[in-house]
Parts: sequence; structure tokens; C-alpha cells
Amino acid sequence: MPDRRIAVVTDSTSSLTAEEAAEHGIVVIPLQVIIGATSYDEGVGGASPQMVAEALKNFTPVSTSKPTPTGMLEAYQRLVDEGYDEIVAVHISGEMSGTFDSARVAARDAPVPVHVVDTRQVGPAVGYAAIAAAEAIAAGASGEDAVELARSWAEASTTLFYVDTLEYLRRGGRVGSAAAFIGGALAVKPLLRIEDGSIVSFEKVRTAGKALGRLEDKAVEAAGDRRVHVVVAHLSSPDRAHQLASKISARVDLAAPIRNAELGAVLGAHVGPGMVAVCVSPADRADL
Repeated sequence: MPDRRIAVVTDSTSSLTAEEAAEHGIVVIPLQVIIGATSYDEGVGGASPQMVAEALKNFTPVSTSKPTPTGMLEAYQRLVDEGYDEIVAVHISGEMSGTFDSARVAARDAPVPVHVVDTRQVGPAVGYAAIAAAEAIAAGASGEDAVELARSWAEASTTLFYVDTLEYLRRGGRVGSAAAFIGGALAVKPLLRIEDGSIVSFEKVRTAGKALGRLEDKAVEAAGDRRVHVVVAHLSSPDRAHQLASKISARVDLAAPIRNAELGAVLGAHVGPGMVAVCVSPADRADL
């Protein structure tokens, strides 16, 4: 019996570059960004981080939308038409987006088995989980084994970030109104992390400079003695991101140079200009 062909799917919030997705054969399904009255797919040729940042600065309404189950099913069908027998779908936290639910609904009607993974993560941590699944499948792993590896990889990753204001997270329902009001009233700069799929505050500082220093220390702490991959992402804050990446580079065992990139349009819409994030993910399976 010939080997089963297993595809890996993720969504555009995974922060994979086009080159990374192509290298690992990962299919990326876009979320949508609505700027004013116009809807764009996230990604090349669609909504860019710069478009979102400019709209937010100009007080133009910005919102986001998950892929529909129908759109997901169409993507699965294309893969079946290409000869795939099984699909592993690795997605943003179900606590943060309805993308996971759309994938589950589509999976019920798919003509081949679809294993849907709620990574309980966002951004690059989702991307690293998808890459781990794709590499495992390329090495001969089953779909079920790839699912477990993706979950383990996401769980072993750390996502930390700083925002200039909680207002954008409040608008999107990602933090409560009371928390956003208190943060603004006291001029507090919260440091946030993804914990069990949701955003939680783990420390408060008074200045952006102190926030970057604490992000650096927490990233180093998350890396420990492991060899790691690190991504520093930002929205309209290249200088802050470059500074943070340089300092982390000198303190951790990197498997590759830190990737310093602007945050994707969908996530950017919920955090606003000035945001800086860092993702620390293991480079070796033995460190899960």
C-alpha cells in the first residue's frame, strides 16, 4: 500500500513567511481585515501591517474576520484534488479567534480525515507548531503523531508582548473594559503573555523602556539553556524591535538569527501601533 500523503494547513496569523510556507509545503488560509468598508485577505496582495497601522492612527474603523467553514472546506477539497489523503490543520487559539471552530466545522464535511489542532497560541508560536508538524510528516510521521508534536511544540513556546495602550485589545474584546480603563488612567504599561490560549497580564511598568527590558529578561528566562528560535515582531516600532532583538541575541543560544518582522495585519489590528512582541520556541524536539 502506498504511503499516505498528509498535508499541513495553518492560518495567516501564524506569521509564516511565504518562503517558509513554500519550503515546508504548508498551505496558509487567510483571515480577513476590514478597513473602513473594504474587506481584504491578510497577506501578499491584501491587507498589510502598514495599511492597518495607518488606518488605526487615522481613526479609520478596523476589524477582522475569521475564514468561513465553506472557505476552509474549499481549501481541503483542493488538497484532496491534489492527491492528499489526510490533513493536519494547525490554528490560532480558539480562545482568541473563531478560526479553529470554522476548521472543525469544515472537517466534518471533508472527504478525507482532517485533524484540527488548537495550538492555544498566536503568531509565530503557531507557525513553529505547523513547521514541526510538516517536518515530522516529511520524516514519515503519521497524522496523529504530527498533531501531538504540534501541540507539544506550541505548549513549549512562549509568547510575550507589550502594547502602548490596551484600547485596541478592549475594542476587540480581548481584554475587559475595566482593565483597559485602569491601565489608561494610571498610565500603566502592561506586559502581556499568552497563557492557556488567552491574553493575561503578568507585570506592569511605567515606561516603554522598562517594558522592553522586562521583555528581554523574560525571553531569556523562557529560553533557559535550550537552543531556541526567536521572533521579535512589532507594529510601527522598528527601532524598539531592533533594540530588543539585538539584546536577546547576545544572551540566548540561537538556532538561527532572530527574525525581526512587522506583525501581521490581523493581529496588528488588535494590538495597535507601538506593540512589540517576542516569541521563544524550542529548536530541538528533545527540549519539548
